[in-house]
Amino acid sequence: MSTEIDIIIIGAGVVGLAIASEVSRTNKNVFVFEKNRTFGLETSSRNSEVIHAGMYYPENSLKAKFCVNGNHLLYEFCEKYKINYQRLGKLIVAADDDETKEVHRLYRQGLKNGIYDLQILPRDEIKLLEPNVEAVAGLLSSSTGVIDSHDLMKTFHGCARENGVAFVFGAEVININRIAGGYEVGIHDSERTYSVTGSVVINAAGLFSDKVAQLAGIDVEKAGYKLHYCKGAYFSLNPKNRRLVNRLVYPVPEQAGVGVHVTLSLDGSMRLGPNAKYTETIDYTVDKNDEAEFYQAAHRYLPSIEFNDLAPDFAGVRPKLQAKGKGFRDFVIRDEADKGLPGLINLIGIESPGLTASPSIAKYVAEIVAEILR
Repeated sequence: MSTEIDIIIIGAGVVGLAIASEVSRTNKNVFVFEKNRTFGLETSSRNSEVIHAGMYYPENSLKAKFCVNGNHLLYEFCEKYKINYQRLGKLIVAADDDETKEVHRLYRQGLKNGIYDLQILPRDEIKLLEPNVEAVAGLLSSSTGVIDSHDLMKTFHGCARENGVAFVFGAEVININRIAGGYEVGIHDSERTYSVTGSVVINAAGLFSDKVAQLAGIDVEKAGYKLHYCKGAYFSLNPKNRRLVNRLVYPVPEQAGVGVHVTLSLDGSMRLGPNAKYTETIDYTVDKNDEAEFYQAAHRYLPSIEFNDLAPDFAGVRPKLQAKGKGFRDFVIRDEADKGLPGLINLIGIESPGLTASPSIAKYVAEIVAEILR
């Protein structure tokens, strides 16, 4: 038995949901297949919930463009649909002269990327804003904020459903075959195995997006699509620290991430994280033995916190294209026509700033879909 569908979306994380909401504005007969019991149970709900500004990424990269544009779109979307958020601002701090050079580099990169609300602050101005933060210099980003990521995903899901999108949960994609005019996609759920056919297949499978690409016949090693799992854990801070800072506080970035930072939740609670450890498996446990690493990282710029203030919180896993020790890798978002697979749109390596970029990515994918179906 095979069901005919116009657009098949694989994955219901924040990006898959945003795409479903966007493409269904002009296309009907859109189905989303998600292997988990509901939407957003993996990377999309296991992160800092930060609305990023976009100064970390190379000029003209997809990460830079979609983050900067997504920042504006996300705030507009939050206002329109009354999604809980706070535009707190972020301070990236330098502990010494070498880190100060990195702060200045991020400032210049931010300007190149079209971010014009950045400010370099000396130590005395940092003390006025954040008396408890110790730093010799810092970069203030006024457009950085935090968001209720579940509320965002719930809203994307609701908009998509209002547009007629059908969501099928507990449905794992097991094969993808090219056929005349589109694709036959095999689905396995708790009760049966069946197939659906579609003109367009959008692979937004997050941590499993390279495996989905492989199901379609793509050599992921040759294509540069092999994902590398990078685990990031978080530790919560004792509630006595609630008013320790007024905004997000970050160190200068490291090779695999933006460093162990202080995040303020919408409820006022504080946590530290994430760290970045490459792993072969998807594992969401938090190792209490990492506590010393987190304390030392944060104590450099928040000297008043005490070791006993930390407690294990949660962990997430990032689907990175960047292997350990290797350089920057951009998002992969493309129609695979040049691989003999027209109408297969792969989104691979959608890690941070994927949450911020989600509405911008969705518009870009909708443009690709419109071009395919023209």
